Order: sequence, then structure tokens, then C-alpha cells
Amino acid sequence: MLNFFSKIIQKQFDPVDNSPLVLFRMIFGFLIFAETFGAILTGWVKQALIEPKFTFTLIGLEWLQPLPGNGMYAYFALMAICGLCVMVGYHYRLSLSAFTILWTLVYWMQKSYYNNHYYLLILLCLFMLCVPAHAYASFDAKRWNSVVSMTCPRWCLSIFIIQLWIVFTFAAFNKIYPGWVEGHFIQVALGSKNRYWLIGDLLQKQWLQNLVIYGGIVFDLLIVYFLLWKKTRVIAFSISVVFHIFNAVVFQIGIFPFMMIGLTVLFFDPETIRKTFFPKKTLIGLSNNTQTELKAGRLALAVVFSIYFCFQIYLPLRHHLYKGDVSWTEEGHRLSWRMMLRVKYGNLNFDIKDPKADKIWRVDPLDFFTAKQVAAAASKPDMIWQMVRWMEKYYKKEGIADIEIYANTSVSLNGSARHIIIDPEIDLTQMKWQPFKHSAWILSPK
Repeated sequence: MLNFFSKIIQKQFDPVDNSPLVLFRMIFGFLIFAETFGAILTGWVKQALIEPKFTFTLIGLEWLQPLPGNGMYAYFALMAICGLCVMVGYHYRLSLSAFTILWTLVYWMQKSYYNNHYYLLILLCLFMLCVPAHAYASFDAKRWNSVVSMTCPRWCLSIFIIQLWIVFTFAAFNKIYPGWVEGHFIQVALGSKNRYWLIGDLLQKQWLQNLVIYGGIVFDLLIVYFLLWKKTRVIAFSISVVFHIFNAVVFQIGIFPFMMIGLTVLFFDPETIRKTFFPKKTLIGLSNNTQTELKAGRLALAVVFSIYFCFQIYLPLRHHLYKGDVSWTEEGHRLSWRMMLRVKYGNLNFDIKDPKADKIWRVDPLDFFTAKQVAAAASKPDMIWQMVRWMEKYYKKEGIADIEIYANTSVSLNGSARHIIIDPEIDLTQMKWQPFKHSAWILSPK
């Protein structure tokens, strides 16, 4: 068994034509440019980071707030420039490092627009920093002979494929629950698209909704295997394009569908990619009989990636360690590839008690937060907890200290009956956030 794994690891360090990696660098750079520059043009930066008085950061990073004034426009413009530099391979690692840091900070500084796709982009950035994607067809390769190469180790392609397998596999398994299989989410999600030009009526057809429900599970579960198998690769690629374009048009989820299409180039035979996109590239003869020596440094790298991928498998499973249904409690929901599975609507207000003055009054969170923030927080206990912390500080500045705050919640999941998700008898100012175990004040329908 040890010899078997040793051979697998050795194979990952064999040199292969780097054409797929170079092509993906160009696609990747363009897409991160489009994502960040598009965020300015569409008003996302203004709505998410400029207009709010307060943003919901990763808990513990409350100090990480957007730049004042219009500073976030310059922030995103810098990220867009970094994207273009990555695309053309100009100071590749510096540009990508800057983008990765800036993007990660944005991801940490706001949760109102949380999306698994934003998290995936961070992982892809880290992978791209590990691989020599600028070794050919780049400004760096023209200026520095030290980076020029026609090949890369096989693992430079494999890590992306393994990550995609994890993403799609868990996306498939997460769909096997009543809210998806019985069509509750799809009915709500597509029902709101009935006015879409040309396809609005089609999206309401039961047969199409059934196709989305069961086709989505089958696609997520099998697409990586069919892309790996040479005999089914072309048809799998064609299906993948149709699937992701459908998602892009209907659900409007930014660059994610196009990133998924772009990643499929890593499955194709490098020689095919070379002939199609880089016909002038020098053909390198690679021997299949050469066995790469497994040195200590290479073994250490294999161990690091093994630990990383084990952690990636743990994250989507960790919600089983918490009490209650993750779809309601949100404990273990993020970073778990629970993508497009539910629509949650909630009503939220707070009862605030001042024991010293013996007064109780009700507060509408819209008095303090934007409508988007309230809509996002109303069904998410961690954001409600952060709201309470912010309001407690606000009233303290107003001279009202030692108040008690109670949340009144009413939440619907995929059009279901409404339920309370926060114990209304609990003073949330006294509750500490527990990231690694269930919080008793978070309720889940029985």
C-alpha cells in the first residue's frame, strides 16, 4: 500500500506540457479583472461597502472596515489592474499576491453578500500563487529567462482538479435533502424569474424545474469524472458550458459559471491545448518511462497538500458536529459548498430594555442598517448577534449603558411556515459567540 501511494506521489512530480496552465492563467486574470471592475460599474461597491455605516465582518475582525469616503472605488480599481497584470503575466506573483490579499480582506470585511464563490476565488488565487503559470506567453517570460519553461509538474494541474472534485461532490450531496429534491427551492427561485425576457414562462414549466432538480444532482456528482475520461470529455465539456451558461443567465452569479468553464481546460490533453491555442510553442518530448525522484522537499509538499485537502473535506462535514438543522441555524454553513440550496426570508426587530430606567422599547433594525443588511441578517444568527453588539455600543455612546437586547425573529425557508430562530427570552448582550460548538440561544424547528 505504501509503495502504491509512493508511485502516485512520484507521478505528480513528472513534467507535463504547461499549456493548459498558461491558458487558464489568461482566463483567470481576465475574469478577476471583470469581477472587480464590474463591481464598480454595477454599483456593488457602493451598495455593499460605501453606503453602510457598518459592515458585518468575520467575527473577531470588527476593526476591518471599508476605506472612508470613496476609497473603496480606488481599492477595487487596483484589484482590476492586478487582474490584467495576471492575465498578461506582468509581475505575475506580485500582482496576484496583491489581488489575493485585497480580495481576502473584502471577503472578511462584509458578510451581507456572502457567497461560496467568493471563498472559492480565494482558494484558486492561493493555488495560482503556487504554480508557475507565467512561465510561457507572458511579459515575465520575455524579460526573465529564469521563469521560462514549457513544462510544469503534474501536480500543478491536479490540485485544481481535486479541488473541483470536492466542490462538486459536496454540492451534489448537499442537494439530497427535501428542500431541493421536493422542488421547494427551485419553485421559489425560478418563480421569481417569471418576467425574464424570452425564458420567463419556460422557467415555470414543471418539466424544466424537474430537469434542474435532478439534472443538477447528476451534473455535480459526475461532471468531474466525465471530464477526466477522454472518451466523454468533449460531450462533458459541452454539457458543462450549457449548464453554467444557464446558471449565469438565470441566477446571475457573477464570474463563477465562467470560471468553472475556464477550469475545464485543465482536464484536456496538454497537446490538444498547445496545438489549439499555442501553435508556435516549442514541442517538448516527454518520456513516459522517466521516474521522478521523490526527494524530501517534494514529499513535504505532498504532505502539505494532503493536509489541505483533508481540511477541505472536513469543512463541509463539520455541521454534523452542531445540534439542529444547518439550513436554519447556519452553524457550519459557510465554507461548505452548500450552494443555491435555499431561499430564506425573515422578519426581525429587537426589544431593548433599560433596567435602570425601567423602560422597554422596540427597535426596527432599518433605523441603523441598510435594507440589504437587514434582509441578509434577519435569517442568520451570527449577523443578528453582531447587530446586537453594534447597537449595544451605539446606546452606550448615547449614555444608555447596561441595556438588555432581545431579538424577535420570524424566518421562512424555501416558502415554508415561519419559525423562530433566536430564543426571544435570551438577552443577547450576555451571549458570547461560540464558533466551535452549538449556541443554545439559536433555535431550529423540530
